[in-house]
Amino acid sequence: MSVLHKFHIPVLGIGYSIDTPVKVARYSISSVVSIMDDELIEKMRKYYCDSINEVYIPIAPSEADCRAKRITAYLNLINRIINTQVAVLRMLPFEEESDIVKYFELLPDSSVIKAKYHQMIRLEQGDEKTTAENELRSIIEAGSIDVNIMAKVDKMNSDADGELLPAEYSDALSALRGYANSELNSSIVFSAGYNPRLYNYIETFKDFFPDGNGNLKKRIILKVSDYRSALVQGKLLAKKGIWVSEFRIESGLNCGGHAFATEGFLLGPILEEFKNKRSELASEIYALCVAAHKDKGILSFLERPDIKITVQGGIGTSDENDFLFEHYRVDGTGWGSPFLLVPEATNVDDQTLAQLAIARKEDYYLSQASPLGVPFNNFRNSSAETQRKERVDKKRPGSPCYKKYLVSNTEFTEAPICTASRQYQQLKIKQLKEKELPTELLESMLNDVIEKDCLCEGLTAPALLKDGLPLSHKLSAVTICPGPNLAYFSGVFSLSQMVSHIYGRINILNSLKRPNMFINELNLYIDYLKKEVQKIDLTPKQKKYYQSFKVNLINGVDYYKQLMPYLKHEAESHIASMKDDLRIALDSLNKLEISLA
Repeated sequence: MSVLHKFHIPVLGIGYSIDTPVKVARYSISSVVSIMDDELIEKMRKYYCDSINEVYIPIAPSEADCRAKRITAYLNLINRIINTQVAVLRMLPFEEESDIVKYFELLPDSSVIKAKYHQMIRLEQGDEKTTAENELRSIIEAGSIDVNIMAKVDKMNSDADGELLPAEYSDALSALRGYANSELNSSIVFSAGYNPRLYNYIETFKDFFPDGNGNLKKRIILKVSDYRSALVQGKLLAKKGIWVSEFRIESGLNCGGHAFATEGFLLGPILEEFKNKRSELASEIYALCVAAHKDKGILSFLERPDIKITVQGGIGTSDENDFLFEHYRVDGTGWGSPFLLVPEATNVDDQTLAQLAIARKEDYYLSQASPLGVPFNNFRNSSAETQRKERVDKKRPGSPCYKKYLVSNTEFTEAPICTASRQYQQLKIKQLKEKELPTELLESMLNDVIEKDCLCEGLTAPALLKDGLPLSHKLSAVTICPGPNLAYFSGVFSLSQMVSHIYGRINILNSLKRPNMFINELNLYIDYLKKEVQKIDLTPKQKKYYQSFKVNLINGVDYYKQLMPYLKHEAESHIASMKDDLRIALDSLNKLEISLA
């Protein structure tokens, strides 16, 4: 993460942030690129080669190790583009609307560098001003070009003759290799769980180990839902000599994309545990890592590196942002979904952008659209959702399955297929109808089947539409997966407006009454729990799980009651509203009965 900005733009779907670094890194803003879809990556590489008049040499699907090679080539290309952008920016005059002025104006007002900038612009023309300008030019640095891999999205692949390739050619391992072989000095974010095969493969690349000066060229960021997950995964990697440079905590439900609900553990208590155990975490992991380096006979760190703790999911105001730094001592925050309304930063096609700009709170919902079987934050008005319903109405539910990144089901076939595919849904619907289930249960199960939709195509389409590139398989329907927090932002914003909102210089929230981010998450969890316990076919084990879930939410409410005195930035009326919200939430939980019978 940049040392000048303390926020980052997380990965946004597959295509929404595919080239965000090219758009924002020159302003020292760090962002995350998905490296899941190498077909999209290859199209974007051609697009950017053409835009800078660089010869584009295709990497064909038939070429050996094409997935890794495509990723490496694309990352190296955007790295070259950004290095050129920064070099040009450093040479620009300090004139109104110049990019170099924008660079410094975007910085937080508390920044020492920004203070130096303001001192410089007050100086009269002369040697002193020239010296000050040159000092500022030397400070300019790019934001980090980070990448993301969903660890468990790791399909095995076959060669042209249908023979299964070795494990290192699986989707996740090939993507890791593509990043590891690139020229980037940045971080890779592992999300969506633990993949032993992937974690073992990290050891084969020297850039993840300390160099002769104890520095890491490539760093590991783990996206985690709680402290225990961080400790367990951090220790697993440390025993291999791999240092985790950052634990990125994400709200279980108040986030975009896939929503990995915790067992009722809320963001505030989770952050509290990280704050209290941070030193213990670092010490334990460091000891294991150094011992592993010794066993491997490699140089270790000269001193213990920092472990950054960052947080993302549902942050909406500068007061909330500041509180996370001051009370929980986090090192950075992630602002994702709001940047979907910033065309300068992300790829949202014109139609979808117009829909998001006027969307209502009820347009954002938690769906079962993902073939991964994980709840997925969705947008009711998307063209992909319209297309899905039309297919159901025509008695042809499901999608054609071309890319096969999310194939996993072997219920009906020897080779895995995707649960969003037309093939699977037709087979599953036939099976369910033959079971003579009670009508209500049958309808519920059928809805779960037909709600699944193709994410591989839908999450890449907006980038292609925005840049006028050929659509994959002529499929133009757009899937978009904002977090529910986007309901409080209406309109289309410039990069300067969004950054100024984050830093409290302006307020771009709409007029909808917005509870505190912790209250929003709590209510999302309560709604989620109510929906889950109403399911007809819950097992005794599930009922016990949800009873524990409820207890953890009640404990979370108690924690937030004790947190009230520390919310020093919030107005008294806002605190009073939070107390009312907590009382209502607790009453709702106490009334929720979960029969263990």
